[in-house]
Amino acid sequence: MKNYGKFGGQYVPKELKIRLDEIANAFNEAKKDKNFVNEYLNYLNQYVGRPTPLYYAKRLTEYAKGAKIYLKREDLNHTGAHKINNALGQILLAKRMGKKHIIAETGAGQHGVATATVCALFNIKCTIFMGDVDIKRQNVNVEKMKLLGATVKSVDGTLKEAVDEAFSYLQENPDAFYLIGSAVGPYPYPEIVKYFQSVIGKEARKQILKLEKKLPKALVACVGGGSNSIGLFSNFIKDKDIDIYGVEAAGLGIETGYHASAISTNKIGIMHGMKTYLMLDEKDNIKEAYSISAGLDYPGVGPEHAFLNFNGRVKYSSITDKEAVEAFKLVTNMEGIIPALESSHAIAYALKIARNYSKEDSIIVNLSGRGDKDLENIFDYIKNNMD
Repeated sequence: MKNYGKFGGQYVPKELKIRLDEIANAFNEAKKDKNFVNEYLNYLNQYVGRPTPLYYAKRLTEYAKGAKIYLKREDLNHTGAHKINNALGQILLAKRMGKKHIIAETGAGQHGVATATVCALFNIKCTIFMGDVDIKRQNVNVEKMKLLGATVKSVDGTLKEAVDEAFSYLQENPDAFYLIGSAVGPYPYPEIVKYFQSVIGKEARKQILKLEKKLPKALVACVGGGSNSIGLFSNFIKDKDIDIYGVEAAGLGIETGYHASAISTNKIGIMHGMKTYLMLDEKDNIKEAYSISAGLDYPGVGPEHAFLNFNGRVKYSSITDKEAVEAFKLVTNMEGIIPALESSHAIAYALKIARNYSKEDSIIVNLSGRGDKDLENIFDYIKNNMD
């Protein structure tokens, strides 16, 4: 799907369009090929460790005093996050196309680690573009990427600039395959990422029906570019009686201007080859995003999320740094699970809305990754901001 209503599209130079159309054609053929699909599913099962559990968070539920809270445990995937689902699918596509060099962008580093991992698995050259700001705050993941054999290229800025650099490289190097990490960018990338992340929603639907004998009343997932969330939402969108919530990063507070909540601005523009909601200043220049969470530190949102907001199917809200850190501490102390800061935004929002539902109802929260990568940031934040 090239367009999601007035969002999406392929706003790119002619040279890049040639590369993208090549990828789109290969993808559309591959997903019809049973051998390709079976190989992908086999690696998910034998290498990634799927299916991931849908875990009933009993103590969190008791704390929230509302609906039962279930956590979709993407943190238990190999490499510690949902990113491996998509990295594995795309590298199989790249192999099918005969590509010899994988490039990728990363913010929190989880997509970079996932990409470096699958490149090591298939013995393919790997280059990761990463903002210098993120390199400093995600040093553990940077070292993991290097250990896995990837070259990490520093770019001035954060995730936005890393994506810019990757697209520029793809345009100039026909032997490269850009393994994009989120449901953003020009067609066909949002569709590709959704396809490979939809395994989350497929599993969650089967699991909740087995556990509760009925569908959940609500879904909650964090939204930066939006891959983990679109993966969960995709298998429930048509169920009109299920409330779906996407949670962006409010940073220091929307009113301060230091945030990464693109949808809240209600401004539409073009970035990274797509039309979507963006953080724009009064001159329509893209503003710098801010979040304690590197994976949500993005001044836009995937085009399908923009469409789902525009048509009202999904309700988008935001959580501050402070609220996310409090949720991080709660989950760690009450469930013995250390969540990623990105996921902590979703958990914080689920705790807010749980009382809106009956104790017989359920909410599925996508715990998109583990928080090992965030511990240094968390400790610094608590030291500087908490009593």
